[in-house]
Amino acid sequence: MEEEHNSNEKENVLCGRSLPAASQDGEGRMSVVSLAQGKVEGGKVYSGNGVLGYLEMLEAQAHELGLKQEEKEQQEKKLATLKARVQELRARRDELRVKVELQEKRLLDKKGVVTAPTQPSPQSVLEWKLKSIKAMLQVFYLTGISGKLTKQGVCFCISTAYEGTYFDSYYVDLLIKPEVQIQRHSVPVFIPLEQIAKKYLQTDIRRFLSVLSDHLNAYVGRRHQADQLEEHFSDCIEGTLQRNSLCNLLVFNYAVSSNSKTFPFNVRLLYGDLCSSLPTEAIISCTPGTLPLLAEMAAAHSNAFRHMALHKAFGSLINAKESQD
Repeated sequence: MEEEHNSNEKENVLCGRSLPAASQDGEGRMSVVSLAQGKVEGGKVYSGNGVLGYLEMLEAQAHELGLKQEEKEQQEKKLATLKARVQELRARRDELRVKVELQEKRLLDKKGVVTAPTQPSPQSVLEWKLKSIKAMLQVFYLTGISGKLTKQGVCFCISTAYEGTYFDSYYVDLLIKPEVQIQRHSVPVFIPLEQIAKKYLQTDIRRFLSVLSDHLNAYVGRRHQADQLEEHFSDCIEGTLQRNSLCNLLVFNYAVSSNSKTFPFNVRLLYGDLCSSLPTEAIISCTPGTLPLLAEMAAAHSNAFRHMALHKAFGSLINAKESQD
């Protein structure tokens, strides 16, 4: 029986289990053995090696926390130094401001009168305008806008492009004296040139040219998409593509198939943003009372037309249909 009892005790020790408190001797040696054999943490028992690893982990965490605390203290010291420097600079600024005000007051006292600022001469204003326009030409050179000085002002050329292909160029001849105004131009009549000029021409020529270029490039992009749709998908469109001069309204019809039946889709694309080549609205209508599947299909087609170029969106829809067939 004693041998069996000793054997059970050895198993408990080998398995890392602490012996009951009742088995401890009077000198508490068994409690030392229990601590050496294992540690209970969150319901888990760690072996001797586990306790050492746990202590090493605690030591590493303490070291990491120490480093973070040290870094935090250094940042706080640096922030305090910067704040002190800011206060010093503000005080220096206020001091200089007072000195400047005193100096101005002394000069006014010596003159006895306050003189009004001199108005620039018309010639100096003209020279300033010419200098600004020359600098602007250099900036716009790589953006599709070029120009050359004329006897009375400057003539700008706005080149348009879409998807890496160059298209038309439009000219705007400006007079810069006595005030900036458009002498002649080749901009299409449906481009809101007058509105753009009224808003920007007198105050910001650079902005005027940039907005006008956006309008022209967007128009060319919409026109090119409509042309590509008619050229490559004429056999898929029922009837003709309808469009206005500005190409900000496109209407066409095409058919979709479901369950061996053909259903007509009517598409109405509205380009509310004239500086964009993508529609703001894509309304697709089908025969009332059709299958719910067709309504889902129309919504998917509408989403494609609003986020992709027209001919690319239509091509992707055709390819999806062929893959399903």
